[in-house]
Amino acid sequence: MCGGVYYMIDGQEVRTYFPNPKARLPVKKKDGGIELLPWGRRKSQAGKLPLGGWARLESIYEGRWDKWFPTPVKLQISQFMEKDIEGNSHWFDLTPGKWVQGLVAHWDNERRVYVVTVTPEMEGAVHDRWPRIMSG
Repeated sequence: MCGGVYYMIDGQEVRTYFPNPKARLPVKKKDGGIELLPWGRRKSQAGKLPLGGWARLESIYEGRWDKWFPTPVKLQISQFMEKDIEGNSHWFDLTPGKWVQGLVAHWDNERRVYVVTVTPEMEGAVHDRWPRIMSG
């Protein structure tokens, strides 16, 4: 489900995990720059946007995110982390030209980014959700 990410910004390495309320994700802007946005929302955080850090692709297609004016974005990360059924962390590299899809949700002045997830195509996958990896 993508519980952690690794990316570089301004020459600095960043490794962050969703449980951290200060977690930010690097969103590629139309002008090619990068904007760091808060990664989802936790129960302890004020706001109106959905709790959690992920948006199921099916729920986006069903219109469940429409009230938050969703915008699809490219997340400029190099690696993401998943835990196996035993709780061990595994890091996965994104190959050049690939990126993870994100969704920016809006409510008044609140903006947060969520990782778009899909059902894995691999038979016997450990997780029922996997980050949507795109290319182009």
